[in-house]
Amino acid sequence: MQRLRIPLVVACLYFTVACSPRDFLTRRLAAALIAGSDTFKAGQQFWLRTGVISNKDYSSPEYLVLQRRGWITGAGVPCTDQAASTAAANPPRPSAGVPQCWDVALTPLGIETFRDLLPNNAAPSRYFSVPAARRELVAVTGISKDGSSADVDFTWKWVPLNEVGSALYEGNVQYNSTASFRHYDDGWRVVEGSAAKANQSLEDALKNAVPAQ
Repeated sequence: MQRLRIPLVVACLYFTVACSPRDFLTRRLAAALIAGSDTFKAGQQFWLRTGVISNKDYSSPEYLVLQRRGWITGAGVPCTDQAASTAAANPPRPSAGVPQCWDVALTPLGIETFRDLLPNNAAPSRYFSVPAARRELVAVTGISKDGSSADVDFTWKWVPLNEVGSALYEGNVQYNSTASFRHYDDGWRVVEGSAAKANQSLEDALKNAVPAQ
């Protein structure tokens, strides 16, 4: 009996050492891999353009929010070449009496709001990005495994980084996504590059997210 115990102990130690914690795709591991990925940690940038823009851009949901907050103002003007091409490429045309292009500027309140968020070269470029929100993982809600592949369902939300982010992204809205995982020699990894629709990468999963019910 003593002789049988020794090989059994050795075998148990071998499998303990050979198996990494990443070899077992638990909800905890899936959550850590998703939340720690560069794709998930990439912040949401809001691109603001001042100067002459098309009516389509000026009437977009984001710009309407800025208008309602009193952060931007616009005056109807003839289109520049760049704005005209944008307007022509995005029918339908504005209704009668609505300018095709607008000259957009920050109001004093907008300057105060955006002051610390704008890069130093924002004035001459008139087109710049503003950090608005980051993603926060709420929960992993399910795992479906098929051999060395798995689909992981998870819920996440935007967390505003500043006043602009709070205006554009509601922090209480949650989204459902499904990302693909693959088992390699060193354990499970989340698929971050491009992938087929049936096995979505994390990037595609976040793009195709739907509001949680």
